[in-house]
Amino acid sequence: MVVNHSACDVCALCVEACPSGALSIAGREVDAEELVREIERDVLLFDNSGGGVTFSGGEPLFQPAFLKELLILCRSRGIRTALETSGVAPVRTFESIIDCVDLFLFDLKLLDDEDHKKYTGVSNSVIKKNLRTLAERRGKDVILRFPVITGINDTEKNVEEFQGFVRGLRGISEVDLLPYHDVSEKYRRLGLCYKMNAHAAPSAEKLSHIKKKLEEIGLKVKIGG
Repeated sequence: MVVNHSACDVCALCVEACPSGALSIAGREVDAEELVREIERDVLLFDNSGGGVTFSGGEPLFQPAFLKELLILCRSRGIRTALETSGVAPVRTFESIIDCVDLFLFDLKLLDDEDHKKYTGVSNSVIKKNLRTLAERRGKDVILRFPVITGINDTEKNVEEFQGFVRGLRGISEVDLLPYHDVSEKYRRLGLCYKMNAHAAPSAEKLSHIKKKLEEIGLKVKIGG
């Protein structure tokens, strides 16, 4: 089966026309109330485990109004919330949801701005600003996540810059080191170009070294998240 992804406008007519049922559309549109009703099915699990619902992505803050409505609805029903975010959002947008989230899982990948632009396509200035604001207001409710990518952000330079930046953040004390996993196969299946030159997961020795370096400044560090 060959799919011309560049011609796709998500009309789904190819799914209807596929005689074998080999094609399908992943996902469906829902409104906030409908989604919260689905979340409520797991309330018993949340109550027994002390957990809640995590909004992840992609980047949830790309749909800020929808996200905020969901957060407010969950809180009104006593459902705890966590937000996984890269922090890439307008400052006003980010500040509008700070008090609606119970736990923040905040990615911090590269501290050098030029390196960040090179590997992600965007500056990290707004990320740093949002994280400083978050630390000032809700530091104890934040877990930093450091995705460790071999040859890109596992360098001594980046780890030391990470140390220096986090040392100045009030209240934040926890970091999860997330070993990189190769996702190039997913890109291939979607007909997309995989631009990363990293494929190998970081070694146990490298992860242990970074963990030790971050623990030196008083952080509680866990490998995995």
